[in-house]
Amino acid sequence: MPLLAACDSRDSGSQPTRGSAAPITVEVNQSRDQYGKMAILIQLTNTTDTPLTVTGARVDSSLFDGGISWQPSKDGLELPPHQPKSIPADLPAAACGTSEDASAKIQAKLNYSEPGKEPLEETADASDPFGVLTRNAGELCIAAEAAAVATMVLDPGLEIAADGSTAVVRLIVTPVGATQSLTIESIDGTTLLAETPTDPWPRNVTIAPGDAVRALSLRIRPARCDPHAVAEDKVGTLLPLRVKVGERQGLVKIAASPELRGRIYDFVTAACAPTR
Repeated sequence: MPLLAACDSRDSGSQPTRGSAAPITVEVNQSRDQYGKMAILIQLTNTTDTPLTVTGARVDSSLFDGGISWQPSKDGLELPPHQPKSIPADLPAAACGTSEDASAKIQAKLNYSEPGKEPLEETADASDPFGVLTRNAGELCIAAEAAAVATMVLDPGLEIAADGSTAVVRLIVTPVGATQSLTIESIDGTTLLAETPTDPWPRNVTIAPGDAVRALSLRIRPARCDPHAVAEDKVGTLLPLRVKVGERQGLVKIAASPELRGRIYDFVTAACAPTR
């Protein structure tokens, strides 16, 4: 029956389609590159035997204040028959007052056309098999609540040990006058950096209203030394903090500045050199 419905819709040439019979299916995903930029991938799959040209795509979820929109080029995007393509889209602000329900309904609105036919608009359900939107909405909300308590940045300096095998990066925490406290419960390693067993990273650090600026020293070592560690890095200098603000717990990511990122790459490259 779904196949018949899809054929009937295409034959009519005038009505948008819905649900499983849609000519284009939509799935939400996210690569490491998008994760570091608070963006997602909208995967579009052409289920028909005809090439389709997409000129607009938007995903709507109650987890976000606005639509998640893809900005097309002048000529749009051509989808070959029965093939998927992924397009990037920046995330808007999260709707932090709503429940971060993994089952929240996701809808997609697409503008597309077949060769020689008038453009159509399709509204259909979209899938998020990996919970990308729920995870990102949660991280945006906890980041906003944490920022209301304190700013957290990585100092651009890097103190390298005499033997070159470890280095110290500093997390600068500056309270901003909020009425509630923030606790850094732990700090995760990254694909590029790990803590040293003899000098573990700080845990359960509470920042209370009225506290002075604090500098947390993190001794780092390379988490991996394969040849592609630096060359293919996407999120290795994005430091994940597990924090608690009020009743909310979650992950806050602190990005290294371009200056610090370059120094970390140089450090990892040198520390992993075969002579060491």
